[in-house]
Amino acid sequence: MSHHSKTSWPEVEGLPAEVAKHKIQDDRPDVEVILVPVGSAVTDDFNTNRVRVFFNKAGNVAEVPKIG
Repeated sequence: MSHHSKTSWPEVEGLPAEVAKHKIQDDRPDVEVILVPVGSAVTDDFNTNRVRVFFNKAGNVAEVPKIG
């Protein structure tokens, strides 16, 4: 599997956000990984070079990160 084909990371849901960020960067060095607190305002544009990692108050990934 080419690293460019991975578009979501269900395996990191529930992990610490920083751990998830490094895993995603290892899989897809071509994308920007942005850590975002749950409930934060974000733009609704779709960007194939971005992965937002939403994390909860405990600092853990709150939903499956995906390209966009």
